[in-house]
Amino acid sequence: MVKEKSQSFDQQQDQLVDVRQIILFNDEVNTFDFVIETLIDVCGHDPIKAEQCTLIVHYNGKCAVKSGDITELLPISNEMTNRGLTVSIK
Repeated sequence: MVKEKSQSFDQQQDQLVDVRQIILFNDEVNTFDFVIETLIDVCGHDPIKAEQCTLIVHYNGKCAVKSGDITELLPISNEMTNRGLTVSIK
């Protein structure tokens, strides 16, 4: 016998609505190495992911670097801002 867990549509919608993203924007000030180090230190990225995000920011002007709920993202966003990066939460 197999038990399946199911959620109502309303519960699924609530979970989707709460997910936000930190968007990192390109600037002409910070070096690639500094941005990579920050993504590793603050966002918990591995070096490859941090480098990929940095390249996306460089070529596209922005990249979503972290997702989660607002209470998780606010301290991360604040620390990135304190380090001189331009970010927003969407």
